[in-house]
Amino acid sequence: MSLSRSPSPNKGGGWSSPGLATNFDNLSGRSTPRKGYGEIQMNGGMGGSDASWATAKRRSDQVNGYPSFSTRNNGFFSRHARQISRSLPSFVKGAEKEKLGRGRWYPNNGSRPGRILGFLGRTIWRLRLRLLLVVSFILAIIIFYVTPMHRAYRKASILGGGSKFVIILAANQGGGVMEWKGPREWAIERDSVRNKKKYAKKWGYNLEIVDMSTKKRYAHEWRESWEKVDTIRNCMRKYPKAQWFWWLDLNTFVMEPSYSLQKQIFNNLGANTYRDINIYNPLHIAHPFNNSQLDPDSLSPVGDGKPSSIDLIIPQDCAGFNLGSFFVRRSTWTDRLLDIWWDPVGYEQKHMEWEHKEQDALEHLYINQPWIRSHTAFIPQRKINSFPAGACGDHGEDPRIHYKEADRDFVVNMAGCEWGRDCWGEMYNFRELSNKLNRTPWEKFKDGISARIKAMKAKPEKKEGKS
Repeated sequence: MSLSRSPSPNKGGGWSSPGLATNFDNLSGRSTPRKGYGEIQMNGGMGGSDASWATAKRRSDQVNGYPSFSTRNNGFFSRHARQISRSLPSFVKGAEKEKLGRGRWYPNNGSRPGRILGFLGRTIWRLRLRLLLVVSFILAIIIFYVTPMHRAYRKASILGGGSKFVIILAANQGGGVMEWKGPREWAIERDSVRNKKKYAKKWGYNLEIVDMSTKKRYAHEWRESWEKVDTIRNCMRKYPKAQWFWWLDLNTFVMEPSYSLQKQIFNNLGANTYRDINIYNPLHIAHPFNNSQLDPDSLSPVGDGKPSSIDLIIPQDCAGFNLGSFFVRRSTWTDRLLDIWWDPVGYEQKHMEWEHKEQDALEHLYINQPWIRSHTAFIPQRKINSFPAGACGDHGEDPRIHYKEADRDFVVNMAGCEWGRDCWGEMYNFRELSNKLNRTPWEKFKDGISARIKAMKAKPEKKEGKS
């Protein structure tokens, strides 16, 4: 037999619920189904156990009330919050209900500039991470160039590579043979030294200022200007980690300090130099050798053709080799060259014939020694040693030799200015031209304003002169 509900747990059936098990048939409307207090006591109290009134009340409280640890409406303000709020004065009577947007801030009361500012503010906030990266990058660049960090970077051999280069400047601070110099000579030396110091500091190069005052190297001779050979050798000992040594005469001026040696020459040494002297051969030297007993590199017009074998870089002017600005690299070949070049035997035999001294000695070695040619390269004159119009000017201006402002030549050399030309005048003019060409945008702006003001002042003076 299936049951529609669970069977009663009591014996004989029936439900344990008092409301369902109580018989209400014999009860009148005046009687109550609850037992009296006396009956409860006679039946052994509630649930068959002794229970006092206090116990019954506690049980009743647990069912109908809140637990004893509850904090609801226990405090004064909690019980009387509504009454206190009603008793507060109302300053705005008949206030409208809160509208959409009430309490929000609008720039300039929602005007068009205010809306634009609000839009910009929201855009900046949405792109804040990207803007933070951009601002950090700009600050890093500013800090890098304002502080000495960029000089340290350029000087490091692993990074910029500036420590691999040494600039040797012949300052002649002692005054030459007579140990005397006038104001113009001192001014030339001051400007030239300052120019080289600024350039070397910018790119992290080493600068060696050599006193080329005449010294009696040997007891029987004076060898002024020949000492540059011995000076280069001394610099190689002083800077053991340097690779390239750049010799500069005192009458030279770096016109473009923004050009680094790496970018100007050495990053692409093969393309910036030429090995075959027949490309430009003012001395008409027969090249290459035609002796079949020589090795292939000596018989080739370009040697082995590898830039790594270049140990000497020299320019040529209208008269041949020019050593006012040239490069030499540290190598075993270079040590051998310097020893032979400085050999006093050659000086004793040829010093009366060699007008240009050490320059003519190198030309003699190049002409007669095959091993010299295989490691020598030439560089266009205007690449590192442009001449002013007065130098080599017998046949007019030569585009391969003379300085061109439009092409922004790197270095100018006032070679031979002491023979009938104004050395200080040329140095001053090229210094001012270099300052003009390398102005910053702000300096160009200021100079433009000054030029306009001067032009405006000049017009009334011309009118007064005509009247």
